[in-house]
Formats: sequence, structure tokens, C-alpha cells
Amino acid sequence: MKKRIFDLLFTLPGVIILSPLLLFIYLLIILDSKGGGFYLQKRVGKNNKDFTLFKFRTMRIGSDTKGLLTIGGNDVRITNIGHVLRKYKLDELPQLFNVINGSMSLVGPRPEVRKYVSLYTKEQLSILKLLPGITDYASLQFFSENEILAKSSEPEQTYISEVMPEKLRINLIYMQKISIKADFIIILKTIKRIFN
Repeated sequence: MKKRIFDLLFTLPGVIILSPLLLFIYLLIILDSKGGGFYLQKRVGKNNKDFTLFKFRTMRIGSDTKGLLTIGGNDVRITNIGHVLRKYKLDELPQLFNVINGSMSLVGPRPEVRKYVSLYTKEQLSILKLLPGITDYASLQFFSENEILAKSSEPEQTYISEVMPEKLRINLIYMQKISIKADFIIILKTIKRIFN
């Protein structure tokens, strides 16, 4: 309950303050390439239930049929404005609405697509007891994940065998030490990392 109150105290004023920026980004996206401004994707949330995750669209329409992972900064599927949005994590801003509707928290394990959740071990599945979040310690450690994958000859296999297990290991540790103080620190570190 405290976590929910914490989320809303930060998110509701945040959406109001950021609303001009959100509108501006939306207009830039639809002017830059064909398609709408938002990208909706099914992710796995709390209690292993699917939910719809909101993001700003950074790829050309139909790009997700060519793979779920983004490989490096030169992925040809990414639009011009998409490169900027991804660099500064601005494409994640619509997830504030996920926080408001209760399908996500500000801080928590990043939600995964069903394809990769199906590979979780029994221990890793315990992560799904938590609400997924916009940011977490694993996101900070793998801030440039797409660049890491770009260096691999088999990006998806590298993600499955190396990146994903490490992110889950970090989240299992977070799960044992959840607190409002820890969440606040993660938010501050995320903001600092984006501006750095």
C-alpha cells in the first residue's frame, strides 16, 4: 500500500508537469514517420498475467515482426526521432500511465515478453510476485544493453544465456530488500544516469 501511494505521489504530478513534453514528442513521432505516436506491447506482469505496456513508438511500423530485441544504436528499424528518444529513455515516459492504472510501479523488475518469461526457472518466476517497474537496479547495470547485444554474433542467445539471467539475479536480490528508501535511491540514480 505504501508503495502504491509513493508511486501516485510521484506519478500524478509528473504527468501533469510533463504533459506539454509528452504532446510535443507525440507530434514529432507522427511527423517523422508513418504510424501513430504510441507503441503498445503485451508484457508479463504481476502474478504472471499479461498487460499492455505503453511506449512512444521509436521503430517503423511492423518492425517487431523482425525480432523483439533492439541490436545496437544502428538498428535500421529505428526512426530518426526514435534514436533520440531511446538515447535519453524518453520512449519510456508513457509507462507513467501504466503506473497510474496500477499495472506497473515506478520501481520494480522490468516486464518481459512472454517468449522470454517461458524460459524462467522456478526461482526466477518468483519475480512475478512483484509489480513490474519502469526502472530497477538491473536497468541501471544494463543501461546500454542494446550496445552489448550489438557486439554479439548471436544477440538473442547472448540475451537469453547471459543478460537475462544476470538481470533476474539482481532483481531477486532487490526482492529481498524492497523499501521506499531503496526505490527513491533507484529513481535518483536513474535520473542521474540519463543526464550523464
